[in-house]
Amino acid sequence: MADEEREAKTVIPKENFSEWYNEVLRRAEIMDVRYPVKGLYVWFPFGLKLRNLIYSILRALLDEEHDEVLFPTLIPRTEFMKEEKHIKGFEDEVFWVTKGGVDELDVPLALRPTSETAIYPMFKVWIRSHADLPLRVYQIVNVFRYETKHTRPLIRLREVTSFKEAHTAHRSWEEAEAQVRKAINIYRAFYDRLAVPYIITKRPDWDKFPGAAYTIAFDTIMPDGRTLQIATIHHLGTNFAKTFDIKYEDIGGEYKYVHQTCYGISERCVAAVIATHGDDHGLVLPPEVAPTQIVIVPIIFSKDERSAAVIETCRSVHAALKNSFRVVLDEGEERPGAKFYKWEMRGVPLRIEIGPRDVSREECTFVRRDTFERFTVPLSNVVSEAEKVLKDVYENIWRRSKEHFASRIFDFCGNERGQGREDEIKECVRRGVVAIFMCGSEECGVEVKERFDADVLGEEVTTCLGDAGERRGCCIICGAEGKRTYIARTY
Repeated sequence: MADEEREAKTVIPKENFSEWYNEVLRRAEIMDVRYPVKGLYVWFPFGLKLRNLIYSILRALLDEEHDEVLFPTLIPRTEFMKEEKHIKGFEDEVFWVTKGGVDELDVPLALRPTSETAIYPMFKVWIRSHADLPLRVYQIVNVFRYETKHTRPLIRLREVTSFKEAHTAHRSWEEAEAQVRKAINIYRAFYDRLAVPYIITKRPDWDKFPGAAYTIAFDTIMPDGRTLQIATIHHLGTNFAKTFDIKYEDIGGEYKYVHQTCYGISERCVAAVIATHGDDHGLVLPPEVAPTQIVIVPIIFSKDERSAAVIETCRSVHAALKNSFRVVLDEGEERPGAKFYKWEMRGVPLRIEIGPRDVSREECTFVRRDTFERFTVPLSNVVSEAEKVLKDVYENIWRRSKEHFASRIFDFCGNERGQGREDEIKECVRRGVVAIFMCGSEECGVEVKERFDADVLGEEVTTCLGDAGERRGCCIICGAEGKRTYIARTY
């Protein structure tokens, strides 16, 4: 057995998630961790294609109502320090540029950790009257944060290379809140297409975005039971408008502050796809974002006339598929088994095998990546059957991920204050997300952390936007009136 084939057969079980994750990133060629700066990583070509396909969905959703912009990376300290609450939330994470060549800069420049203080001075210039509103823009950029915790590719980095941030301005609180709802629906549509399940919460006041009136967050559950925050949406009210003097003239000629929102997604969305769907054989990718949707593998063992017919048939099938799919014909020198492992590791949704017997029968063999089911298909129907299979692969991994996600959420709201069930709650926290009643005070949040080794994710989103279905009960800590709240271990 060749060394490459032997290595391909060595698979770390996904239950050892941390090792599995790092191994898949390496062997599927998503990211290279060998860059000589802690917390900075290099995208492999295959990983970047996956990233670009995922972000193309996000761009398409945003382009329906937003305009894409691009702001500078450097933010003058004079602007960055204007919003006291904002800078306090980021002061330990900022990289500062203090020199230009050998000269000390008159004004130090921050490498943006996020772009509010870069964008809003320009909003002041762009917005003059009610006719300029609503204003909706977004950008996909690099952001820099001096992470001191354990860094992890795509999850916790010092340079986020793919940060999507949207910023909007409106005439009133209500119009901004309507934009929050739209942002929630955009992110729902985005993650639904990635087949990544989520919960949506309102973050506690002590854990909201610095300078926001409130923060909404999307979280998914990773294979080790910890939650990963995969999107945030912030209603900023007039906090930044007052700091940066962003006003508009209304119909009556009166000048008023705008109401703003901002919302972001990072490359954690790529990590969520990898972690949610992958298995012991490597990646399992939704067909819409798979860099290679179909791979064709010729099954030949010797150079003879039958082999030539197999290659000719494979090329014909490739030609038939390439106008509709991202398809690769693997004519490499490896044995078929080594090719199978390679493409399974990369999560290709559909493999087509063609050997001498298939050619004689005018058929081919389909192998699904999600189930490894094998079945034959007439060569004349290969395009239509491939369309059906890829559609079913998406539906299956979406159904499977939702079922698994639901099994990781544990509801303790039916029992008043969870009395006598603390050991059960602790055990469930180690496995996923727990729903309890909480009053919302920071003191009770601290006690939850100490008692259950869990962070407070926040209230169900229905309880913060006035939707029906709000559930209330006694706070598990203090007994005061509380709302249904999620807690979990987090990344």
